[in-house]
Amino acid sequence: MNTVLDIRNVSKHFSDFTLANISLELKENCITGFLGKNGAGKTTLIKIILGLLHKDSGEIIFFSNRYKNIETIKNKIGVVLDDGYFYDNLNLKQMKNIIASTYKEWDETTYKNYLKKFRLNESQLISSLSKGMKMKYALALALSHGADLLIMDEPTSGLDPEIRKELIDILSEYVQEEGKSVFFSTHITSDLERCADEIVIINNGKIIEQSNKDDMIESYRMVKGTLDDLERISSKSIKILDQTKYGFTGITSDYEEIKQCIPKIILEKASLEDIFLAKTGEIENEDYI
Repeated sequence: MNTVLDIRNVSKHFSDFTLANISLELKENCITGFLGKNGAGKTTLIKIILGLLHKDSGEIIFFSNRYKNIETIKNKIGVVLDDGYFYDNLNLKQMKNIIASTYKEWDETTYKNYLKKFRLNESQLISSLSKGMKMKYALALALSHGADLLIMDEPTSGLDPEIRKELIDILSEYVQEEGKSVFFSTHITSDLERCADEIVIINNGKIIEQSNKDDMIESYRMVKGTLDDLERISSKSIKILDQTKYGFTGITSDYEEIKQCIPKIILEKASLEDIFLAKTGEIENEDYI
């Protein structure tokens, strides 16, 4: 499986925030979820990848250096940004003409097919579009110039569940095509649990994990028991999520050892949200997970 994006030790320093030695890889035919809280550094890294922000150090390699021409690389990348880049006083056709003129491989037929699929009218003003319609329009533009890598920054934020599902279905269909990949930045874990193949978690400007989504979810369990149970497993790595005088709820990667120690303890499958919150929350036992 070929690498479409290789980020090596990329850093960016601000007065109040640092993106520190970021390294990650994106593979072909994968949706890679880029998961982090608001302010964790997701948008900063995406702007660096797109050349909208200058990095202080590190290296970014697109498509394993198969393309030497920067214009070719630009044509191979589709972009959907949460904050938008449209002129509200233009209609969809006028805005498309501006965007299309910057790409050598613009496919008008593909564009028209997406407009039809998304029920968008070219005569509509940008200002008349809802947030969901704007996102569909941005996706139509991003997928109409032969892009092999689609980079999306918070594409489902603020959208209703029906539109989020529609967008996720489009992404899942897109990566079935040979050589296509998606880098999907979000803080909404449920979207990534439905569609992502790989998960990258960023927190406070640092990558804290990159792994296969299914492997990550399988690696942890929710654990529930009495305070006596908690005392007996206090030597295990466990993040306490809730504790009362009656018992506790936690999350752990040591669930097999805990089950051996207390066979009757309750173990349940953890969600991606459970794991994300445990990894990025305020953790008292810092050696956990």
